[in-house]
Amino acid sequence: MSTHREFAAVILAAGKGTRLKSGLHKVLHNIAGRPIIEHLMASVAALAPSRTIVIVGDERKQVEDQVSDRAECVVQEPQLGTGHAVAQAKAALAGFAGDVLMLLGDAPFIKPETMQQMLDRLRSPDAPAVVVLGFEPDDPLQYGRVITHADSTIEKMVEFKDANEAERACRLCNSGLMAARAEDLFDLLDRLDNDNVQGEYYLPDIVNIAVKDGRTCAAVTTDRPDEVAGINSRRELAQAEAQWQELKRTEAMENGVTLKAPETVFFSWDTELAADVTVEPNVVFGPGVTVAAGARIRAFSHLEGASVGEDCSVGPYARLRPGAVMEKGAFVGNFVEMKKATLGEGAKASHLTYLGDAEVGAGANIGAGTITCNYDGYFKYKTVIGERAFIGSNSALIAPVRIGADAIVAAGSAVSRDVGDGDLRMVRGEQVVKPGWADRFHDAMKKKKAAEKKG
Repeated sequence: MSTHREFAAVILAAGKGTRLKSGLHKVLHNIAGRPIIEHLMASVAALAPSRTIVIVGDERKQVEDQVSDRAECVVQEPQLGTGHAVAQAKAALAGFAGDVLMLLGDAPFIKPETMQQMLDRLRSPDAPAVVVLGFEPDDPLQYGRVITHADSTIEKMVEFKDANEAERACRLCNSGLMAARAEDLFDLLDRLDNDNVQGEYYLPDIVNIAVKDGRTCAAVTTDRPDEVAGINSRRELAQAEAQWQELKRTEAMENGVTLKAPETVFFSWDTELAADVTVEPNVVFGPGVTVAAGARIRAFSHLEGASVGEDCSVGPYARLRPGAVMEKGAFVGNFVEMKKATLGEGAKASHLTYLGDAEVGAGANIGAGTITCNYDGYFKYKTVIGERAFIGSNSALIAPVRIGADAIVAAGSAVSRDVGDGDLRMVRGEQVVKPGWADRFHDAMKKKKAAEKKG
């Protein structure tokens, strides 16, 4: 058989997810800052399917809003089981002559390589009617079992409650993920019945129907049970997050990143760290962060939507918000916040500073307590600080304002007008000295307090 047939992915995402106790559809809950279903769709997209169909039902608008730009959404109403869900794709796939990969929207960690293995087995010379992805968990619990022959062809599928003692001893469990040719799939689905306690149409039953017809069905086994883990509760969501984070930490370290305390570092789905980056304990990366070689992210820093250049240093206790850019060798220290701001090569803001909507030139120094006043309650304005400029501590730069190259802003200044290249700007009230005033004040207050006590 051809190993280059086109395929369609059918993703089941119609379930209610009642155990999550949430108004948000379960496949839209985040893992590593990305909705569950987006993890799955990214893996599917890596195989370039001809069609991607998402079966929606409960809270369907939420799911449609998330995926409809990349997938066809088909409604399952009422929701009568997994077999019934896949059957809803029949009209959408009318005339489609390729293969169909059936996936679960709440099982996000299936790898492209595993899906490809399922398709390759489907296209092998013995032409199995259905391919099932099996797994062997440490504790089989009450998973349905896949009973196979020695050659991994399937004898039958059996639900745990219907299995005998020998069948329950089988450790190969059904993941719920399957593949079949379109022409076989919908014929088998048409023959399903709902003669069971739940009154539902179960997808695994298509295997038993095919086997009774004398057709071959085959099992493919993943050696990673966590690859097919479903998410149906807050506890399982937390476990999935922990699983993803552990994999990402391992990947980062294998790629040359130093994590001083790996278990305390949290990544986002798209975090990119180059080799020779060092990350200290208790750092959180939100979405959209890239860090170049040689940079150091110090303890208790939070980065999101930020680009950190080569040999930069961030933190400790720094916050880089979306649009923050640090060029080579730049430095931000403790309690510095950047938002939509660029810190030029070698520039530094060592502590207690806010840089918002700002452009800081190479080699500039931003003193402690400096803020760019970028918002007037209605609009945002930009601050531009030239190369090698020196901004004294406790300065307020009231945007829009431009500080020239090599300029100096004296400590404690509130600058609302542009400062020319090489100029000094000092904006302070006149210092007044009254000799002996404080001593006289203290004497008067002490006498007053003593009189009150006598009275």
